[in-house]
Amino acid sequence: MPNVAERIKDHVTLSVDCVDRLYLNAYVPRLQSSGGVVGLLAHRGQAIPSPALFGKITEAFKRELRSWAEQQGVPWLEFGKGDRKDDVVEPYRRRFLATGATEGVVLVGVAQEKASTWRATEQVTGRAVHFTSQRTTVYVNHYYLSFIDREWGPGILKVCGSVPYTMKRCLNGHEWAKQQLTQQGIAFAALDNGFSRCEDPAALQAICASLDAADVEACLGRWLARVPLPLTAADAAAGFGYRLSLLQMEVSRTQVFDRPLRGRECFEEVLRDNLDLGRPDRIQLLFERRVRRDTPSRFGTRVLTPGVAPSLHDEYKRCPVKQYFKEGRALRTETTFNELRGAATGASPD
Repeated sequence: MPNVAERIKDHVTLSVDCVDRLYLNAYVPRLQSSGGVVGLLAHRGQAIPSPALFGKITEAFKRELRSWAEQQGVPWLEFGKGDRKDDVVEPYRRRFLATGATEGVVLVGVAQEKASTWRATEQVTGRAVHFTSQRTTVYVNHYYLSFIDREWGPGILKVCGSVPYTMKRCLNGHEWAKQQLTQQGIAFAALDNGFSRCEDPAALQAICASLDAADVEACLGRWLARVPLPLTAADAAAGFGYRLSLLQMEVSRTQVFDRPLRGRECFEEVLRDNLDLGRPDRIQLLFERRVRRDTPSRFGTRVLTPGVAPSLHDEYKRCPVKQYFKEGRALRTETTFNELRGAATGASPD
């Protein structure tokens, strides 16, 4: 039987390394401390730093966003409990693209979710009244703006309606690469969020490798300037602007086979080679450390077979690797990074 390397060498027609999913956090540095919260209230003209102002900011933001959506003809909906949001959004996205539009907000969805917010406590000393703030976790409204970007294709901007008004972005590097290929006139065929064919594979790989922090920052800047937000341009000018940091990054290698049968045979060989990868005596060779029963963290390998589509999952601490046969055409290897300390882009699109 040919081994994995031989099958890949002889039967792979396209191999692409690309950043896949990006989950980013947009936050206001000055609102990460109680002093900064008081500073925002003072900037907004609040003589006494009463937290009641934050309720007004939240309500004003919701009114402005709802009014903006109505003026733009953007659907507004409430997500139900347990809804898979991407499944709910997909029909709206298809209808939006069917109009021929290349950029815009597809819909605004609202969901109650947990968030870390500031809670103020009133304290009275004699005739003086003052407030102290501390972080707490509560359920608040989050606003999902599903959009199509001219450089990134589909994406999501999730805005927390409560102070410190954090935002999260979900982008996909493969969708970004598709937009660049289209702009350069290079023909390709999609494989879900990847590629099954490209007339210029070298150009495709060069495009994937060129993605950098500036492209991510530019996308955020476009949408911060386009949609209503809890914090205004005047707030940003006073030092309450947003910065970006990475929450999670996924990179992938997609290897497309000339025939589905060859790909299936290759993946089955991968499974045979990795069935015992989870044994401790093998893990210490992989990670150059001795793993004992009392070693902290979680180590494991799982072979999952939902229906007839098997997948291989390996993980070490918070870095899982998943390998599976994508749409019966390609061997897909995805590595996810969840420990991203010091990976902030330093963006300040305020």
